[in-house]
Amino acid sequence: MTSSTPERPMVTKRLLRPERRRRVPKHFSWVDHRLVREHHIERCGPDAGLLYLFLLTVADANGVSYYADASIAKCLGIEESRLHNARSRLIHLDLVAFEPPLYQVLELPPPPTPRSPMTCNSQLPRSIAELIRAMGEQQR
Repeated sequence: MTSSTPERPMVTKRLLRPERRRRVPKHFSWVDHRLVREHHIERCGPDAGLLYLFLLTVADANGVSYYADASIAKCLGIEESRLHNARSRLIHLDLVAFEPPLYQVLELPPPPTPRSPMTCNSQLPRSIAELIRAMGEQQR
């Protein structure tokens, strides 16, 4: 008896970006609290957030998985075009890497480094203490 389903070639799982291999955070489980604390989840949008949760769930210990687009779309109840947009968003946010058929959920990027205060005029105070000092000097 022959199968009507075409055979898929064997997929060898590999890290797409080894330097960003996921590790279990010390403070909790596979879902890093930084996802919320550093506002990554807010930048995702509903479809990308749903896809990210799916990929977290099906990934191996290194964050790697492979599912066909049709299977993911069916599982999530979304159209493949929405899946493609969600994947593009996650890639843009540097949360996943994708080389068909492999996905890798990446370690969260480091938080942005705080910018030094920018001033248009170098004479302006740069801290509250400097502002208070300047106000005191003006009153004299």
